[in-house]
Formats: sequence, structure tokens, C-alpha cells
Amino acid sequence: MFLLLACCNGRSQTGTDHAANREMMVRQQIEARGINDQRVLNAMRKVERHLFVPSDLASKAYGDFPLPIGWEQTISQPYIVAFMTEALEIGSRSKVLEIGTGSGYQAAVLAEICDSVYTVEIIPGLGEKARDLLTLLGYKNVHVRIGDGYQGWKQHAPYQAIIVTCSPTHVPQPLIDQLAEGGRMIIPVGVRNNQDLVVLVKKNGRLIQQHVLPVRFVPMVNQTQKEY
Repeated sequence: MFLLLACCNGRSQTGTDHAANREMMVRQQIEARGINDQRVLNAMRKVERHLFVPSDLASKAYGDFPLPIGWEQTISQPYIVAFMTEALEIGSRSKVLEIGTGSGYQAAVLAEICDSVYTVEIIPGLGEKARDLLTLLGYKNVHVRIGDGYQGWKQHAPYQAIIVTCSPTHVPQPLIDQLAEGGRMIIPVGVRNNQDLVVLVKKNGRLIQQHVLPVRFVPMVNQTQKEY
């Protein structure tokens, strides 16, 4: 496992520093672990991860670990972001649903590759902050909704791909219903400390399921903060 600690000596970083750390992140943490889709690699090189974490953690933004982003939520480890993005097999015409906007980083990576991203965040403060940042950065193809991710975003269905960045105990039926025929979903499923990352492909209205990685994500919760 590669570990990158980016300039933690207290000095401020320049854009050049961040660019160099981002390139190192892609080479050592992502390419070295087998991610080879050039569209994904290019997106990871382009999106400035340090803008999506609290300013006091910007020097650690390109490290090989998740980071807290407030509201007891985290931004995923860079490798996991890249892995999940590649697993979706999206193209330039794909419409993607994301459940769990967080800081907006995963949505930005997706938006560099696909036609449009519809992302749902249940925590208002977090979702509004992500929306403001994504707008500031010019991501006109990302649409943010504050709401219950378990229910998806039916208005814009069907989706060619669905990515879930929080863990329910089972695959939500609304998300299955909103996945297009031939579409792919990647979702962590399980209880705390015992989750598997699962890829689902819809064929002839049925799901073909593949378990790909043991993971640990924050749980999916409803609007009364009860876990699904």
C-alpha cells in the first residue's frame, strides 16, 4: 500500500505543489493498483481534490486515506473514487445518479467523463456547500438535490449508471427501478464494519451481482437519521 503525506510541515502550498501531489497520487495510488481507464486517470489528474476538503486539511488532500469533511462524513480515499468510477464503465453520453454527494468530489470526477450527474445528499449543509463549490468550479452538468438518497431521483430516471457512496444494509428497490436496462450500479452493502462493494448489472430486468471489495463506508440514513 502506498502512502502519500503531502507537505505536512505547516507551510502553505502553491498550485504547483498541489499539481505535483496530484500527479503522484495518480501514479502511485491509482495506476499502480491497476486502474487503467485513461478517462478516469485524466479526471483524477484534473479535479483539484484539495478544494473539496476543509482548508486546514488541504495539505493532506492527496494522501492515500479518507478525510473528514464535516457533519460526521468523509471524502473517500482517492483509489476508491477511481475504482468505483472505472467500475461504472460510463461514456460521454451516460447519465449518472450519485447517492451521497458529500463534498462533491466524486461528482466532479464523474462530470469530467459523462454527460450529466444527478447527485443526492441528505444533509442540507453538506449538499448546499457542495452545490456552491461545483457551481463555482463551472460544473454545469452536475445537478444537486437535497433529499433521501434511498429514494433516488426518479424525475430523471432511467440512469445508465448509479454510484452509491454510503452503505445501506440492502440494495434499495427505488435505485434498482431507476437503473436503465444494461446499466451498472456500484454500491457498498452491509452493516457497520462488515460491508462489501458490489457491482450490479441489469440484464433483462434482472440484476447480475458481483462482490468486488471489502470496504467501510458511512451508513445510509433516512431523514430521521435512522440507518437503512
